[in-house]
Amino acid sequence: MTGLGYTVPAVLAVLVVFAWELGVLRTGLFRKPAYWISMAIVLGFQIPVDGWLTKLSAPVVIYDEQHTSGIRFPFDIPVEDFLFGWALVTAVLLLWERQKVRAQRRDAS
Repeated sequence: MTGLGYTVPAVLAVLVVFAWELGVLRTGLFRKPAYWISMAIVLGFQIPVDGWLTKLSAPVVIYDEQHTSGIRFPFDIPVEDFLFGWALVTAVLLLWERQKVRAQRRDAS
């Protein structure tokens, strides 16, 4: 298992989104309780659906284990799925927050 095909891009996606928020956008999204509630809701849906899709007993989606870390939790879900999911949802919310700030600036002027 090298993890180069799926693990490395998943980790890079998380790092890029963190850097984008903390170094560029600075929306304060990570300090907002609504963000963390949203992430809990996403996980509440992601775990059963992703668990069903990736269960090793009868997978719908099959991963080449050479390209993952091999860590699966819970319900046989590759941990990389959570990393990509977090990066995707957070990036969208950051774009939304950025648009909200721009609209507020436009309205104030």
